[in-house]
Amino acid sequence: MEPVSLPEPGGPAGTSSSQPQKKHRVLVGVTGSVAALKLPLLISELLKIAALEVKVVTTERAKHFYNPQEIPVTLYSDEDEWQLWKGRSDPVLHIELRRWADLMVVAPLDANTLAKLANGICDNLLTCVIRAWDLSKPLLFCPAMNTAMWEHPITSQQVEQLKAFGYTEIPCVVKKLVCGDEGR
Repeated sequence: MEPVSLPEPGGPAGTSSSQPQKKHRVLVGVTGSVAALKLPLLISELLKIAALEVKVVTTERAKHFYNPQEIPVTLYSDEDEWQLWKGRSDPVLHIELRRWADLMVVAPLDANTLAKLANGICDNLLTCVIRAWDLSKPLLFCPAMNTAMWEHPITSQQVEQLKAFGYTEIPCVVKKLVCGDEGR
């Protein structure tokens, strides 16, 4: 399928370029929240946008909640970081992914990874990508945890720290949780 040409920025709405549209590169980070069950749906919806190219970085704990066979894009995990690099001149995956992406979305962001990011801990591929993130590019984060965890006083401090880094919060929603609780 040919990419659709969109109007040039700042140009009249009815005009379009004869150049193929540039693909925007979205890196999706997924962590060990039960909300990771929605990863196949999230990727499916993103792929409906013709102008997007998508890759996924997963934590080991996130893998518990989805079937990798249902993810039709490149999926990276900690193992890939260590298999790629063998010596001094080899590429470093977390740096290559940071360079590749125009935008990063961490969905869901569990309480554990939220705490790591707020405190600068980078002990897996995902947290290393985020620690190396180019702050001139957008990074969106979608907290997802049990309401009791969300309401703990440390959580709001950690969310505020990520915002202070320049990241954008996509707020929690109120709903019935997988555990049966109702709340954020």
